[in-house]
Amino acid sequence: MHTIAVLALDGVIGFDLTTPLEAFGRTRLPDGRSPYRLRVCAPSEEVDAGAFTIRAPWGLEALEEADTIIVPGVAAPATPPPDVLAALRRAAEAGTRIASICAGAFTLAAAGLLDGRRATTHWAAAGYLAERYPAVKVDPDVLYVHDGQILTSAGAAAGLDLCLYMIRCDHGSAVAADAARLSVMALEREGGQAQFIVHEQPPTPRGSVLEPVLRWMEDNSGRDLTLEEIAAHAGMSTRTLNRRFREQTGTTPLQWLHRARIRRAQHLLETTTHPVDRIAAQVGFGSPTAFRDRFKRVAGLSPNAYRRAFR
Repeated sequence: MHTIAVLALDGVIGFDLTTPLEAFGRTRLPDGRSPYRLRVCAPSEEVDAGAFTIRAPWGLEALEEADTIIVPGVAAPATPPPDVLAALRRAAEAGTRIASICAGAFTLAAAGLLDGRRATTHWAAAGYLAERYPAVKVDPDVLYVHDGQILTSAGAAAGLDLCLYMIRCDHGSAVAADAARLSVMALEREGGQAQFIVHEQPPTPRGSVLEPVLRWMEDNSGRDLTLEEIAAHAGMSTRTLNRRFREQTGTTPLQWLHRARIRRAQHLLETTTHPVDRIAAQVGFGSPTAFRDRFKRVAGLSPNAYRRAFR
């Protein structure tokens, strides 16, 4: 029987902790047998989980006997105790499969297990993970990543996506599909977590020389603006305009404009029944095909799929 150890650290997020317990615990083979043995382990007997306290039946020694270790996220990621990091490193060296849910990626990164690897975490924490651990190749757009023996997932529900994927890897699609039905969950969800990222309106630097032209661009984003027209309105050459944009917004004028248009399109898809082609024209894309391509690059799925998910 495959043993799964779920590591509970102080501050553990209850949802992250229970997701693998439910997903793997309810899994059944065609003959009705359970293929997984689950153990909750911790560096101390009691674990602070915020609204409640957990009494873990096993200590860190359970990690040595596990075939798979799952590390849930904690509310405020901090460097785990040295004995936890050492236990994770030993398990990795022994070839144990190790997975994280949400901010659990910070624990794996602190142990050095993500160095040089592609990994993900909740989109809101992805930038901090990349900044804190620059050796990690952070992908904020996906639901989960499988890189060798290490797997990482995005936040909350993406932990269930990861568990179902692991079940499918272990026992095939039929067993995984049955586990998904018990969880009232699709075996594979369309798109990644890019669709959930909040793309705020591009910032307007207060008091900057670009502030008037940025406001004018927002007001006229539905028009087919050219770089030359923007530069003329700003009273600059196109070269100077590009340089000022790089200095003050970190991007180019047209990229800034596209971002504003996509955010406007997301709002219209969420709040209206306008056809996609009409929305493409409303937000300033002359070609519906160009709009669909740009939207999918930003949101990770098509405009129609986005509307089905969020309207």
